[in-house]
Amino acid sequence: MNSIMVDSDIKSPLAEAIRTLRTNIQFMNPSKGMQTILVTSTLASEGKSWVSSNLAAAFAQTGKTTVIIDADMRKGVLNKIFDLPLTPGLSNYLSGVNISSIKSPFTEHPEIGTIIQRTEIENLFAITLGDLPPNPSELILAEEMNNLIDELRDFADVVIFDGTPSLLVTDSIILSRLVNSTIIVAEYNRTKKNDLKQVKEAITNVGGKVAGIVLNKIPVKTGSYYGYGYGYGYGYGYEAESGEDVESRNKARAKTLIANKKKDNKKRRQHNYR
Repeated sequence: MNSIMVDSDIKSPLAEAIRTLRTNIQFMNPSKGMQTILVTSTLASEGKSWVSSNLAAAFAQTGKTTVIIDADMRKGVLNKIFDLPLTPGLSNYLSGVNISSIKSPFTEHPEIGTIIQRTEIENLFAITLGDLPPNPSELILAEEMNNLIDELRDFADVVIFDGTPSLLVTDSIILSRLVNSTIIVAEYNRTKKNDLKQVKEAITNVGGKVAGIVLNKIPVKTGSYYGYGYGYGYGYGYEAESGEDVESRNKARAKTLIANKKKDNKKRRQHNYR
């Protein structure tokens, strides 16, 4: 639970960044009813699960009943982040395996209550990945996924799916069709611009909507030293830039500012000379 910064370190810049992301998403989806959000990335280890779990906690802190779902049925980690049992979970609901004998603690929601687990954060619930299935993509394509989302409408205000990396497997691309919006997590100085464009195009080609990009793991200066943390960047444009592109662009801007300053100083000297 230490990785949930919006709960454990609420005054930190990282927690504030996540709350800003939450606010942006709320303004982008002003319609009433349950919000469904998919968080994906291009490759593994770009911070996708950290962003999705903190974003879910941030929504829960506003009083909204929030459910985070581990939709990475290959290498899901939400059970470790929230210290919850792995099963029963999403794969069990979608496949119907090892779930029929489980009694739901949520009597008003017997269908989904068997897989919903309470977290230590108020208003935040989780659905872990469940038993590792041999066919994750086929399960996401199954009608049961639509049924799950429909069932959740009577239970939750916000549902966040922690998806798979979209360049490695197609699970998140398939799932993007079923949610209101998708956020792509990019890692500073690692994620490639062309990879982002490829993922965005794959999502829009199946009818999904990309809401924006979170630029993650930006180097930050703390006190007298430099370290790495989870920084925040969010954009509505899809011509996204990698960390290398951002750094090159900033250097170019700095050179332009220096050049302009030199010109201004020269003009002042000429004016004073006159």
